[in-house]
Amino acid sequence: MKTTALTDLHIALGAKMVPFAGYNMPVQYTGINDEHQTVRTGVGVFDVSHMGEFILKGERALELVQKISSNDASKLFDGKIQYACIPNETGGIVDDFLVYRIDAKTYLLVVNASNIQKDWDWISKYNTFGVEMKDISDKTSLFAVQGPKATEALQSLTSLDLGEMEYYTFKKGVFAGIDNVLISATGYTGAGGFEIYVDNEHAKEVWEAIMNAGKPFGIKPIGLGARDTLRLEMGFCLYGNDIDDTTSPLEAGLGWVTKFTKDFVNAENLKKQKEEGIQRKLVGFEMIERGIPRHGYELVNENDQPIGHVTSGTQSPTLQKSIGLGYLSKEYSKEGTEIYVKIRDKKVKAEVSKPPFIK
Repeated sequence: MKTTALTDLHIALGAKMVPFAGYNMPVQYTGINDEHQTVRTGVGVFDVSHMGEFILKGERALELVQKISSNDASKLFDGKIQYACIPNETGGIVDDFLVYRIDAKTYLLVVNASNIQKDWDWISKYNTFGVEMKDISDKTSLFAVQGPKATEALQSLTSLDLGEMEYYTFKKGVFAGIDNVLISATGYTGAGGFEIYVDNEHAKEVWEAIMNAGKPFGIKPIGLGARDTLRLEMGFCLYGNDIDDTTSPLEAGLGWVTKFTKDFVNAENLKKQKEEGIQRKLVGFEMIERGIPRHGYELVNENDQPIGHVTSGTQSPTLQKSIGLGYLSKEYSKEGTEIYVKIRDKKVKAEVSKPPFIK
């Protein structure tokens, strides 16, 4: 199992460690509910150094990004970030990822931990443009400092004005005394905040600086368990659960990052699918009756006929009720429609609800 630069530190902090995407990762420290509320109301820091980072560099770097990405990267400018997915050749999704434009000839791609090798091989296959590719995943640490107090907690560590940074933009500069740190106004929680990219050799120093600067704001280390409940309250997709090689970006509600203004892998078939209409759709739902929906549970109508399946589900710490995401036949996907989750062979009532679950 792989480790991050701070694995020993998490163990020393008393984190419960679990295997995740081939890495030994902290799932929780004080408990998921406590950590979840810390991020929603204050500030917390996640070690997400298991994520993958690729640098694409060269005269035709943009052409390669455009070929493998569903979104239109020509709209990016220096310091701007874009969310997109990497379509496969059969209508599904290789991965979802972020594209950072460093400059006109240099792009940073941030991919999911479980897909690092798969994505690298896929992008390499389409690199007929002579683009220099570098995988910096194993050298890079990534900390997500998330929550409404994140800006105040971090501002003392840099001369960059964090408060004026717009969502999905980034800057490079001195952070915690270290030069050339990439600070990104992104995150996976819906609570606001930043993601800090730093070389492994400075990881411990930067983590400790973040913890010290955040102390007056009640900062805590947060595990992957709360990362999952936080992203689910926002209705953010998780690769391997809500999207995968068999789900189309249009079915997954990712039409907004699927731009037919340019050519990309499988664009023709996806365009056809858009014109003909999808038969199933990823929707959010809230439980009306007691029960927690889990990945893989069947969704049925009142006559017990299968109409879909759950992809993600949890008890929402904020709402104090169970919520989920799942694929449903189109005719059942309208907001307010009553559906049922099969939990241990019992029909448990739910209602289709449009994410984000917390407004």
